[in-house]
Amino acid sequence: MIVLSHPTGNANVRGILISLQEYGVLHSFHTGVACFEGSLLDKLACVSLLKDFRKRRFPNNVRCKTVSYPVMELSRMFACKFKINRWLAHEQGRFCVDQVYCRFDQQVSKYLGKYQNISAAYCYEDGALETFRQAKKLGIGCCYDLPIGYWRAMHRMLSEEKNKNADWAVTLGGFNDSGEKLQRKDKELALADIIYVASSFTKRTLSEYPGVLAPIQVIPYAFPPVNAERKYTPVRGRRIKLLYVGGLSQRKGIAYLFDAIKGLEKHVELTVVGIGNIAGCKALKQALSNCTYIPSLPHNEILQIMASHDVLIFPSLFEGFGLVITEAMSQGTPVITTDRTCGPDIITHDRDGWLIEAGSSLPIRQSLENILENPEILKTTGYAAIQTAKQRTWSQYALEMATSIQQFLTGSNNA
Repeated sequence: MIVLSHPTGNANVRGILISLQEYGVLHSFHTGVACFEGSLLDKLACVSLLKDFRKRRFPNNVRCKTVSYPVMELSRMFACKFKINRWLAHEQGRFCVDQVYCRFDQQVSKYLGKYQNISAAYCYEDGALETFRQAKKLGIGCCYDLPIGYWRAMHRMLSEEKNKNADWAVTLGGFNDSGEKLQRKDKELALADIIYVASSFTKRTLSEYPGVLAPIQVIPYAFPPVNAERKYTPVRGRRIKLLYVGGLSQRKGIAYLFDAIKGLEKHVELTVVGIGNIAGCKALKQALSNCTYIPSLPHNEILQIMASHDVLIFPSLFEGFGLVITEAMSQGTPVITTDRTCGPDIITHDRDGWLIEAGSSLPIRQSLENILENPEILKTTGYAAIQTAKQRTWSQYALEMATSIQQFLTGSNNA
């Protein structure tokens, strides 16, 4: 039986949760705030100010196995809602993400010692150390989920980018973690008995870990339900509609996108959806003035705007997965993305999307020029993207996760 823990929960956590419950190996699910249909929090979510509770909704069939620790996470949500920034200061704020994760980890670790029938603990980066330490004492297996690339690889790659594009350096981020927090990440990895990642790129970054690691299993996330009603508008007589969705950071390679479309303004139009340090980056502010900019949209409207565009461009330099890729493909919108995302794991180049080398505007430009010369490929590639999305549902993801974890528990996992 497995203890699954995550302080906030997301679509990927729900996929694992459903798989463990369905295959009868879920001991308990631990999270910060848990909302279930008909519960008090669910009813409170009808109030506009409290609608974020709906993001914490989990299936009713795991309600009896859910253990929540709401105080820290509710306080963090309150501080975010009312912009009490001193409570949210990185690593130091009373209710910052780091404090929430560490306190949550401590609470789950105490839970492990109360039961005899737990076989493994499945935990996520930054919220696993104390749980894993307790698990080792009790002879319980440690399953570790790393949702983004390894921090040493990130520092190396983004340091190179900082020197390469100084005008965009302020947007990079990723260098604010204390030495203590980085050591914590390494200690978690050292204690893991199996490591789960969602992309081959994330697995590659772990080669920079200075030690011996447990087996690493790559299991990509699933696609949202496909848009069966997708229609394609002929390109003749109009500009190709390009879309970018994501943080306005050079970690996402956004400067290369802006550079790639220079001189193509008569042929393409770009819409950018995302938030970032616009005021602090002159280059970003200038680039956004030349496109359609939307700071944020609800998730259902993100899917709608994807379905109304011809191509999503996601030129990320360092990505654990890149959910916008699967979202766009599910809407029949083909994607141009780099070899540092989930792209190589789910896209077949020139069939259901396009894979390019990261860190340069030239491959983006070449892909766009190819589309401009052969606009009919937008429809064929879009349809192919939908077919790919159909083949990898959350049920498929759940099956692969459950199979792998069961193999791990029985000692037959050859990751």
